[in-house]
Amino acid sequence: MKSQDYLPEFVYGGMDGIVTTFAVVAGAAGAGLDSSVVIILGFANLIADGFSMSVGSYLANRSERHNYDKYRRLEYLEVDHNPEEGREEVRQIFIKKGLKGKALDLVVKAITSDRDVWVDTMMRDELNMTPGDRSPLSKAVVTFVSFITVGLVPMVVYLMDFLVGFSYNLFVVSSMLTGMAFLGVGLMKSYVGEQPLWRGAAETFGLGVGAAVLAYWVGAVLERMF
Repeated sequence: MKSQDYLPEFVYGGMDGIVTTFAVVAGAAGAGLDSSVVIILGFANLIADGFSMSVGSYLANRSERHNYDKYRRLEYLEVDHNPEEGREEVRQIFIKKGLKGKALDLVVKAITSDRDVWVDTMMRDELNMTPGDRSPLSKAVVTFVSFITVGLVPMVVYLMDFLVGFSYNLFVVSSMLTGMAFLGVGLMKSYVGEQPLWRGAAETFGLGVGAAVLAYWVGAVLERMF
């Protein structure tokens, strides 16, 4: 299994992580909170939301795998106990693909002569179901790691300020770092979705800006109220 096979999980976990964390940072900036509060809120959000997202990913993928296994068992039962109907279903599949006559008969005979190939064909071409090639646990782990690592970007400058001091405007520097991270994740998103590179980058960057503006405004309003 290649590392790039997990790129979709990394992209979507990272996107959620950075959007969520930057919203916390922007809200705290709008409310005028200091670095220690931003760090506490940010880390609490990272761990809780990252864990929640990874658990959701695990449960969804495990359910999908169980569903595939259930229908595969049903197809084996049909092949074993009602083979004539199964052969006719295979025939109809390849008729729709344009085969006919002797070629059709040869294909149907070849496929139905092997029980596993027969079931694989029914799963793929009749039910449009394919087996997942990655475990639900590995997907969940990648999602959690990407959520945490990419989600840390908006807080890096606040951590530096807390540990050693930082003389520049924290929110401005955090926004710049986050913007670059949004563009990077957007480019990876375009690659995964086979879209033009500019589109994924623009969509992700726009989403981040929108979340930040809304969070900053809410933080500023609440700070004035209380």
